[in-house]
Amino acid sequence: MANPLRELNEKYGQSVWYDNLNRDLLDSGRLQRLVDGDGVSGGTSNPSIFEKAVGAGNVYDDHLRQLVAQGEGPAAVYDALTVTDVQRSADVFRPIYDRTHAADGYASLEVSPLIAGDTQASSDEARRLFRALNRPNAMIKIPGTPAGLPAVEQCLADGLNINITLLFGVENYEQVARAYISALEKRRAAGLPIDRTASVASFFVSRVDTMVDDMLLQKIQAAGSDAERLRLRSLLGKAGIANARIAYQKYKDIFSGPRWQALAQAGARVQRCLWASTSTKNPDYRDVMYVEGLIGPDTINTLPQSTLDAFREHGRTAPTLEQDVEGAFDCIRRLEEAGINFKTVTDELQVQGVQLFSEAFQTANGTLRRKREAFLAEKESGIRTSARE
Repeated sequence: MANPLRELNEKYGQSVWYDNLNRDLLDSGRLQRLVDGDGVSGGTSNPSIFEKAVGAGNVYDDHLRQLVAQGEGPAAVYDALTVTDVQRSADVFRPIYDRTHAADGYASLEVSPLIAGDTQASSDEARRLFRALNRPNAMIKIPGTPAGLPAVEQCLADGLNINITLLFGVENYEQVARAYISALEKRRAAGLPIDRTASVASFFVSRVDTMVDDMLLQKIQAAGSDAERLRLRSLLGKAGIANARIAYQKYKDIFSGPRWQALAQAGARVQRCLWASTSTKNPDYRDVMYVEGLIGPDTINTLPQSTLDAFREHGRTAPTLEQDVEGAFDCIRRLEEAGINFKTVTDELQVQGVQLFSEAFQTANGTLRRKREAFLAEKESGIRTSARE
């Protein structure tokens, strides 16, 4: 039987990345099996993923004990564990990177979300992590916040591979794409190579529907007629895909024309759109709707395990990303007419996204601190017992 996951790339030019890089995935060999069986060609990590992984069991304990024995502090422990995960993931994807001549096969590690409002700190942290990873197919994730954008451009100009995360609004996406082009132009003007500088723009999808649907349901309850309620209900579950399809049209506009062609002729690659947050949050919706509705060339869909399994089982493939583009614009227009300011929604979602990642980062570090203290106590107890003997 054909595997719909493999068809995404083989028939439609879309990469499948895995949205849950972690130690158990690597130790068990499951990541390699996802590559071999499903055509997974890259992966991402973030503070929320690591927080769940480190709190789920003892898979990190042996490494943590080694770090404690070496006298490493809490910050160094977090670094060592996350950097090792992404290094090992990058090694799994390296044959893809080599085979595609740096077009695919990347693994991403995120800077601390606690510095999302600090341009210089984000830039410095990105450089430090990129050096620590020491892999040509590593990417550093920087949020596309107002403070993050200058850091993104500077790091790209310095030759780092950057995954710009927490993008929700089309205007914000356009700023990110322009920053990529400006960075490549700076490198070219300085006589530096641009053919191996890679970037993706991570556009979050399902969270848009979660917020917009909540607003629509409130308006439906307050509607004064059946006709108005029907109009509002017809918009439920539509905003996320519509927003992403509009962003893709902007991508096509930006990565064409003389300015981009000059870079492309010098070996530059497009900054691909990456569809993130593609698990379906509402059980009333089709569980693979954010995969089926966003299939198109030179894009990436990053999937958690549940969505990957569901799409392998019953996903339908077709070139959907440019279907009914007029309907996508109409959807956003109708939301505005209903009193939902879409830019306010996307701006708020980015603020919430940074906050959620910050909370996960702090929770993960809290878990590591407690484990570290327990291992230190265990070590001290062992020393005292040995001394008595």
